[in-house]
Amino acid sequence: MKITIVGAGAVGASCAEYIAIKNFASEVVLIDIKEDYAEGKAMDLMQTASLLGFDTRITGSTNDYSKTADSDIAVITSGIPRKPGMTREELIGINADIVKSVSSSILEHSPNAIVIVVSNPMDTMTYLVHKTTNLPKNKIIGMGGALDSARFKYRLSEALDCPASDVDGMVIGGHSDTGMVPLARLATRNSVPVTEFLSQDRLDQVTEDTKVGGATLTKMLGTSAWYAPGAAVSSLVQAIACDQKKMFPCSALLEGEYGLNDLCIGVPVILGKNGIEKIVELDLNEAEKAKMKESSQGVSGTNDLLDLKKVSG
Repeated sequence: MKITIVGAGAVGASCAEYIAIKNFASEVVLIDIKEDYAEGKAMDLMQTASLLGFDTRITGSTNDYSKTADSDIAVITSGIPRKPGMTREELIGINADIVKSVSSSILEHSPNAIVIVVSNPMDTMTYLVHKTTNLPKNKIIGMGGALDSARFKYRLSEALDCPASDVDGMVIGGHSDTGMVPLARLATRNSVPVTEFLSQDRLDQVTEDTKVGGATLTKMLGTSAWYAPGAAVSSLVQAIACDQKKMFPCSALLEGEYGLNDLCIGVPVILGKNGIEKIVELDLNEAEKAKMKESSQGVSGTNDLLDLKKVSG
């Protein structure tokens, strides 16, 4: 199993590290436009192999996509990171050209690869890959919901004063501060609804803290987070590579599901060797449906900022 990660920055390198530690891939290729950067990250990571006990081979390349040939899965993290005060949507003009170029280069050498999009604005960049490649829709996946759900579970465990492993919860909708739809009604602690333990006010606070999770870290760190995004991507990669049939909320192209069409947005999916093997339609209540509709309108508005004719040229 060969995995390519485009972008050897903090998120890409963290993703490579977690994949290697889990020891399910034979090779991970890091690629970056900065001279010797990916090679250096790969060497540094390989020097941990004997200490951490993994056999995955990690290599780096400066913009030579021939080194990525025959990859089974390709992860796109490239693009400029979000800076303090910058919304994900403000990134669109710069990152659209980058993502289009990268996806084209990947598929030139690995036409059957499954593509996982991390670059922001993530839902729109996932939609862009759908519109500018000939890949079937099950092979294009946006990472956002997996990360948002991990942040939701962290906030729930904090409120419940319990281990995160006790908690299950999901965030659907757009991967943006205003678009996320944390499903507090369905969240549980060891199968018991969290509503049994937390007041509505406390749940509302958890929801709001989740929605600004990325912005909170950006303000604290001065750049985008990397550990949790890297871990989220590695979990998706593992589910596909090992055909685990795990359910994750991911940005997927909808064609009637949830009453939505022609956009990518976070919904629960089953991930296996074919990528997205099934989109799971939840029985949302009226309030959740309204929030999902509002979120979809926000994503569609960002999609409208894409100049597909220009980017496709």
